[in-house]
Amino acid sequence: MAFIHVKRIGDRKYYTLRISIRKDGRVITKDICNLGSDISKIDINSLEKKYHTEIRKSYNTIHKFIESNHYLEMAKKFKLKSSPYFSNEQLNEIEAIRIHFHSRFLKLDKLTQGEVMENFLINFAVNSTSIEGNTITLKQAHNLFKEDIIPKNKSLREVHDLTNTKKAWDYLYSAKLELNEDLICRIHDMLVENIDQRKGFRSHNISILGQPFKPSPAMYVAIDLKLLLDWCKKSKGEIHPLALATFFHHKFENIHPFSDGNGRTGRMIMDYILFQSGYPPMVISRRFRKEYLAALNNADKSLAKGLTKVEMEHYKGLVDFIFSQFKLSYWDSFLV
Repeated sequence: MAFIHVKRIGDRKYYTLRISIRKDGRVITKDICNLGSDISKIDINSLEKKYHTEIRKSYNTIHKFIESNHYLEMAKKFKLKSSPYFSNEQLNEIEAIRIHFHSRFLKLDKLTQGEVMENFLINFAVNSTSIEGNTITLKQAHNLFKEDIIPKNKSLREVHDLTNTKKAWDYLYSAKLELNEDLICRIHDMLVENIDQRKGFRSHNISILGQPFKPSPAMYVAIDLKLLLDWCKKSKGEIHPLALATFFHHKFENIHPFSDGNGRTGRMIMDYILFQSGYPPMVISRRFRKEYLAALNNADKSLAKGLTKVEMEHYKGLVDFIFSQFKLSYWDSFLV
């Protein structure tokens, strides 16, 4: 397996292309070539031509390393506004993604952009619905969206779960409307079409089995959601967009305004907040469902002082988790 090794000497980083092989039960590492100290001058295509045999199986990993680190070094040259929610290194990582998204991805031709976004949406739909219990696989979803092949031995509810996600996503990102109560209800109703006939805000009180938080009483749902939306609008420009999207998502889930579909709606709205602020959307991976729910639950302690309060003592775990998912899903989804 080929990879790029980084060695720091003083304030400079030096890059080396290495290969590791297993021989007689031991892993042996061998340097292939020195790549210098300027990540921007390392060309993946030139490396592939010269060392095709060595890096063929590791091409995507090496490409991701070069691009992400190149844009990270670029982001470090800017004097970014400090944030109480992210470390300086995290801010640089987020800025690197924003720069790449605008200067590389959005500069691609529309056809390629569309293909990448379609693949992203399939990934988003599978992971978001899977967190709620949907069992349709990524391959089955791919066949469903691109070939109209209905997966065998899956319920119609699960199929609608995915197709509704695509419809809601397409509507949300084509309409480009202001985030308000009506838009949230519209997105929710699209997400639960043919699944749950209860549209609009719930009219009954609920408790979530196995979860420690207490959703807003039904009579306060509309009031609490308006309070949250007003706070979100006021906080734009004051709170970093990724942190704001994170806080909104958590607080929205605690209101739990609908009888069903709150998680799916909340994750889609979180991405929409990012999109409105010039950042790419993200996927929360089903592989980290346990960590995701644990981080949400821990942040509940911040609500003791009010819905719009943010205490980083309790939000730190959730902010770090969302940051890691944002970084992971971007370089996996938008690097072409």
